[in-house]
Amino acid sequence: MFLRGRVATDDGTPVPNDVLVERVCNARVRQQVYAAPHGDFSMQLGAMSSTLLDASGDTQDVVANKTPEMGISRHELINCELRASISGFRSDVVNLMDFAPASSNMDVGPIVVHRTEKIKGMTLNAAAYNAPKDARRALEKGIEAEKHGKLADARQYLQKAVEIYPRYTSAWFQLGMVLQKETQNEAARTAYTKATTIDSKFLPPYLSLASMAYHAQDWTQVLNLTNHVLDGDPLRYADVTGYILDLDPLDYAEAYFYNSAANYKFNKIEDALRSGLKAERLDVRPRFPQLHLLLADIFAQKNNYATAISEAKTYLELAPHAKDADQVRERLAKLEKLNGPAPSGENTDPN
Repeated sequence: MFLRGRVATDDGTPVPNDVLVERVCNARVRQQVYAAPHGDFSMQLGAMSSTLLDASGDTQDVVANKTPEMGISRHELINCELRASISGFRSDVVNLMDFAPASSNMDVGPIVVHRTEKIKGMTLNAAAYNAPKDARRALEKGIEAEKHGKLADARQYLQKAVEIYPRYTSAWFQLGMVLQKETQNEAARTAYTKATTIDSKFLPPYLSLASMAYHAQDWTQVLNLTNHVLDGDPLRYADVTGYILDLDPLDYAEAYFYNSAANYKFNKIEDALRSGLKAERLDVRPRFPQLHLLLADIFAQKNNYATAISEAKTYLELAPHAKDADQVRERLAKLEKLNGPAPSGENTDPN
């Protein structure tokens, strides 16, 4: 069975490129597909290879579940909904229980997205809408080629887009992602940096640069880049409790994670803790097992061994086969010894 529909903006303007449509069941992302350049999408249910987020690693890659299913019932759509993920927009949701499953096709209609006030002039690059038609077409072809794994073709299309329109920040950003997939890291860094110099309020390339700096352990850069991203996020200045979904499709969970790691490396423990906890609240999928290991270290340094133990156990649950799993188990045993037995007001000695 196929779910079909389209993503549309509430003001009638074209939807940005690279729109991700997600099927969410019981607050967990179960499937993702990219919409076509004009917003149309099709998501196959039943006998298919579903696209699922891999929560066992530290990346945001989408992996295929090759287990075939024989159709899908209305009961299986309980607590399931569709939403769109686009930087600079918030999405309405479509409750799938409102639709009776058909034998082959289900038209869910439009998923309407709304520009968020916080993003105006911040993560939304308005200049992209002024790009010449040929540049926009080259960008669309580049994104489509990348989706199909044709990285060399994608790179050529995106290079053409920025040649036609050198101030095309979103094309520079997409080019950086393709170059990074081709392991041309220096060229990718140059493309991301070009996007930031054109528009400092367009935040996605800052997050990509922060990711590269994190893996290079350049903690000064990580801190500078993530601070720039988080300066526009109200969570930085507010006390937040509970879990938060879809504050902004820009991945603030990732930004807070990197920011926490950098602060920890500079021994700014309270700053590291604040950012780490905000990352944990936002990372509801979850996608960053290392975040829990980082929080375990932070809480251990604060002599809060019980919470450190809980975070270490969470890490092992999410990444039981990680290369450092044995070392973490040894660390967990030490934490449990430091935590000691639970206090008791009764004397249990039989003598």
